[in-house]
Amino acid sequence: MTSESADAQPRAAEARGVRLVPVLLVLTVVSGLIDAVSYLGLGRVFTANMTGNVVVLGFAAAGAPGFSVAHTLTSLVSFLAGAVVGGRVAVRLGSGSRRTWVRSTLAVEAVLLGASAAVAFADPDATADATVYALISATAFAMGLRNATVRKLGVADLTTTVLTMTLTGLASDSRAGGGSGHHSPRRTASVAAMLAGATLGAWLVIHHDLGIPLLIAAVAVAVLAVVASGRE
Repeated sequence: MTSESADAQPRAAEARGVRLVPVLLVLTVVSGLIDAVSYLGLGRVFTANMTGNVVVLGFAAAGAPGFSVAHTLTSLVSFLAGAVVGGRVAVRLGSGSRRTWVRSTLAVEAVLLGASAAVAFADPDATADATVYALISATAFAMGLRNATVRKLGVADLTTTVLTMTLTGLASDSRAGGGSGHHSPRRTASVAAMLAGATLGAWLVIHHDLGIPLLIAAVAVAVLAVVASGRE
């Protein structure tokens, strides 16, 4: 076997599966689902969007009604712990197969979200403090793990959670802003994905319970853990 054919085999293995761009767009939908669950069902706290969470912490610290310092700090600490683990995983697996790295991380996220769904089904209205803290901790940790991975992957314009810079780039790099608009479709898709996830998640929380959107999120991520490739 020639060296070229030997090199081609791992490249072919990396390419098998769904490209990272659609994978990250589906994960953006999942982020919308998760934040709908956390903000609407767990006491006005974000577990995917930490930019909003820092602001919420300020509201809570100022004594604004309906916000909890304890809930928000739990989310922040859990998210940071997940990000630390994600960074460690990136160091360990990031220099090898991206496909293996991505699939392994998504598998852990799917397990955490699946466990969250089980907890939510056991207490659909999250009436117990233990349920609330368990859901905040598990979902925030999962989002921190995923965000660290996505950051290390470095796929342009697809963070899966925070859209501030995406929206800024969409406007400032558009033809109206004097740019080429080259990345507009990807950025627009990212915004649409987050909106779709938040809308679906909110509807499910309002009309059903917390378990259903969490189960949908877990199943979606589990599927991605099986089909994701290592190519952008």
